[in-house]
Amino acid sequence: MEPGRHTSASRDPFIPAVRLLACAMMAGAVLLISGMHDKEPPQPSAAQAFSTSADPTPPTTAPATRTAVQPLPPADPVRLRIAAIGVNVPMTRLGLDAAGALRPPPPGKPGLAGWYGDGTAPGSAGTAIATGHVDTPTGGPGVFHDLGALTKGATIEISRADRRTAVFAVRAVELYDRKEFPSKKVYGSSGRPELRLITCGGGYTERTGYLSNVVVYATLTAVT
Repeated sequence: MEPGRHTSASRDPFIPAVRLLACAMMAGAVLLISGMHDKEPPQPSAAQAFSTSADPTPPTTAPATRTAVQPLPPADPVRLRIAAIGVNVPMTRLGLDAAGALRPPPPGKPGLAGWYGDGTAPGSAGTAIATGHVDTPTGGPGVFHDLGALTKGATIEISRADRRTAVFAVRAVELYDRKEFPSKKVYGSSGRPELRLITCGGGYTERTGYLSNVVVYATLTAVT
């Protein structure tokens, strides 16, 4: 990706503007590196991954497609709730830095979740991207500390500025080495309303920080 290129997810099934998200996390932009890691974040089990290494987008004949919820018009997300892991936090709009990488939520507010504001809004057609800290400057848990513990079928709710709530179901949770991050698989769009939650995970070293990313794949299943 060319530095500074801003390409909206609504116009392109691949989101080059956030290709560097994994690198930004590992470089410390999203990850708050501290010397305290007494409680390692949970990692997703193999059972929560997709059954094959193919594109996560289901075929058009899949039952999920026949019962798909109609996409919502764009509206900013304001709150994220994941009951299974005790997350209930406000959301903030994120932009890109000079290198074209997604900026993290403010480091002094690890309780915030962020979304890529120049891309797809959660609930609209396309792939919405959200991220959050895995830990805090003092080594405590961040908003997405337990993201790797999510399981297939878990519910993610995002309240929006239009007073609608987009309800997503988790389809898979996978862990990727930062050097082999599958950008097209993660950021690609089927044209249906989808959501990706991303944070740091895997092994940790003082020199490099976390070595991997946890990615949650979810699809819109209801609107309230």
